[in-house]
Amino acid sequence: MSAVLKPEPPRIETPEGVDDLLTPDLRALLGALHQAYEPRRQALLAARRARQARFDAGALPDFRGDTRAIRESAWRVAPLPAALQDRRVEITGPVDPKMVINALNSGANCYMADFEDSTAPAWSTLVAGQRALRDAVAGQLQFTAADGRHYALRPRHQQAVLIVRPRGWHLDEKHVCVDGERLSGALFDAAVFVFHNAAALAARDRGPYLYLPKLESMEEAQLWDEVLAHLEGALGLASGQIRVTVLIETLPAAFEMDEILHALRGRAAGLNCGRWDYIFSYIRTFRRHRDRVLPERAQVTMEQPFLKAYSELLIQTCHRRGAHAMGGMAAQIPIAGDPEANEAAMARVRADKLREVTAGHDGTWVAHPGLIALARGIFDERMPTPHQHHFAREDVLVGRDDLIAPSLGSITRRGFENNVEVCVRYLAAWLSGNGCVPIHGMMEDAATAEIARAQLWQWLHHADDAGSDPLCLDDGTPVDYVLFDAVLLNLPSRLQRERVPGLDRVPEALGLLERLTRAETLVDFLTLPAYERLDG
Repeated sequence: MSAVLKPEPPRIETPEGVDDLLTPDLRALLGALHQAYEPRRQALLAARRARQARFDAGALPDFRGDTRAIRESAWRVAPLPAALQDRRVEITGPVDPKMVINALNSGANCYMADFEDSTAPAWSTLVAGQRALRDAVAGQLQFTAADGRHYALRPRHQQAVLIVRPRGWHLDEKHVCVDGERLSGALFDAAVFVFHNAAALAARDRGPYLYLPKLESMEEAQLWDEVLAHLEGALGLASGQIRVTVLIETLPAAFEMDEILHALRGRAAGLNCGRWDYIFSYIRTFRRHRDRVLPERAQVTMEQPFLKAYSELLIQTCHRRGAHAMGGMAAQIPIAGDPEANEAAMARVRADKLREVTAGHDGTWVAHPGLIALARGIFDERMPTPHQHHFAREDVLVGRDDLIAPSLGSITRRGFENNVEVCVRYLAAWLSGNGCVPIHGMMEDAATAEIARAQLWQWLHHADDAGSDPLCLDDGTPVDYVLFDAVLLNLPSRLQRERVPGLDRVPEALGLLERLTRAETLVDFLTLPAYERLDG
């Protein structure tokens, strides 16, 4: 009888100096996850590309016929844990130690620690973030700033509930290779966090809890469910111990909200209206559809019919299934030194949060601690209960055409120029390691920069479509590369005067934006080519 040969253990390559974080057991777990799930991840990414090719050829998204039974049958997600019953105000932000301390101390109900859109994933940043979260969960995180100010955590009962957002399925982690292949960024972020913190969090009935980004289908949700079940088994956790909230921030996912919740029904805690990425996804999905070109970003508010339909369908779906329907991000931030501009910004936040709570959302997001009291006051007044699952929204009747309705509006010169400026400034900061950048009273992250970048591409590539009215600014100026080049040419000197963050990377950002904008095909994600240029 011949001997049975055992398969070789995976060969894992990582940078040096991280043995405290990537222990032998964790390395083995990462290798096992890669071997088990990387083929599925790649197949699902290929399915995304095939679906987008159909949209480019003229097809429109729609509800699936093969999953009608899931949508029409009665079922509910697992009961919510006590720590996630009341989520009326959640603060989001990157994972540097100071931010982790301030967010946990902020007075928000929850803190979404973000390894995705508000973090530029330099290796040093990711490692520091995982260490900060590990120390925070252990109650040991402290930070002293360069100016001598010291930051420390409040007692645990005064801290926000921690929820971690790993990167999406489309992103790799170039610093960790398994058998010569890059590891999924999503697997790295989730597995490292869960490995180090699950036991302590579970002992306090605090999860671990995750936010899952950028899903496009129920099959992608099923992959997450299997990965998290694998982690639970490997770490001795109870089945369903890891609870998740899914961001509905892609247009295809809006047609599969029931299916996504069903795929994760043993661990789903809710869905979130990731509005900025959702707007970007609408542009990307319809990049070849001249009849669905959006106006400038400032005019694409939640009152636009396609966004109103999306948010109301999400509320109805979640409440039918016993899950939270979380509202979206208020991107405005307090504006120091300009009371009039600050009050205008706060008025927009008030109106947005009032709209959300009145529609039936169970909580909302803010990007700045200065907005927590404002958002909480509105939700406390209108939502005396921990959530609004009782508000079934049976009045909502949303069909395919409602979710893809064209938008009315215009493109102003200021709107066009602002898109160029946001792209360049954000890219320059991101390439310098900063993924969350205040620009003109807004907290810009990868999602908002993607809107600006995708709009520029779409406007310019549809500007002279045969048989269509030419795209022009509201003052009659043609939207063309003459305009684009003029804005690019005038921008560097102004940014130099203003000493913007990442100033030394501005020329690189300008070149990258120009190449991406002139490319024949809209690149799926800005962060894919930018990641290859990211240092550290």
